Amino acid sequence: MTKASADPAVHIGISGWRYAPWRGRFYPAGLAQRQELAFASRVLPTIEINGSFYSLQRPSSYEAWRDETPAGFVFAVKGPRYITHMRRLNDVRVPLANFLASGVLALREKLGPILWQFPPRMAWEPERFEAFFSMLPTTTAAALKLAREHDDNVAGRNWLHSGGRRRLRHAVEVRDPSFADPAFIAQLRRHGIALVVADTAGRWPLLEDLTADFVYLRLHGDKKLYASGYGEQALAHWAARIAAWRKGRQVRDAKRASKVAAPRGAREVFCYFDNDIKVHAPYDAAHLAQALGLPARLEDGVRDRFALPPGIALRPARKKKT
Repeated sequence: MTKASADPAVHIGISGWRYAPWRGRFYPAGLAQRQELAFASRVLPTIEINGSFYSLQRPSSYEAWRDETPAGFVFAVKGPRYITHMRRLNDVRVPLANFLASGVLALREKLGPILWQFPPRMAWEPERFEAFFSMLPTTTAAALKLAREHDDNVAGRNWLHSGGRRRLRHAVEVRDPSFADPAFIAQLRRHGIALVVADTAGRWPLLEDLTADFVYLRLHGDKKLYASGYGEQALAHWAARIAAWRKGRQVRDAKRASKVAAPRGAREVFCYFDNDIKVHAPYDAAHLAQALGLPARLEDGVRDRFALPPGIALRPARKKKT
């Protein structure tokens, strides 16, 4: 009798890691800012890179982030707002090439899904989105081929190596009610693109249609956007959903735009807490992992005795002048 294969992985982490209010609270007092990623990546198994949303990063940054994190760690990378918010998908082939050439592929085996977030009041236009989705590379080889079409914006600061042949996965986060359309769900399924399940404290649409072989979940705040934490009941709600998605099932009360059921099949899950204003995100991530029976290395009340990762040292505290 063959042994049953293990369930797909669940990655629960945080959106970004550079937040001043976290210093001395999540990050131990005296931890150098340059060591914050190394610390966070040994507490949580995945992090979204947000800086790539605001501007093109450099290959040296991606290489450093790859080297500072442990084996098995996964990054999600947020696509540039220049493509999604400023150009609004108009004539974006070269900007997409620039993004892919900027060093994303330097993450190598640590590169997870690429997140494309669209602004409120950007409605679904089937032809525009079809053109964009058709352009998105699904392998590192295809990404490298497109990256070579970059312009002078990344001249002299590009990474044009595939880093080994691997598949690329994409997820989209939408914030306009027009996307709650069965035809949009069908479009995503044709391209194998995940629709982000986004909890935004009721501010923007919450859709739970499964459109790919993985699920991408963003938790922006239970009651207040970017600020409120998730209590035991809320975490149990999301834990039950993740457990179902991981097993290839859809929850009965799912908020769906399409009545067409997704193909059954176990799914890898990526979950990111973006309620960072009041330092809830890393703790909520750890508690959700615990609710799912996953390893969680972070507990409340243990900051002073938490074992630092190897090679990370704290600066001596400054003595107060008397």
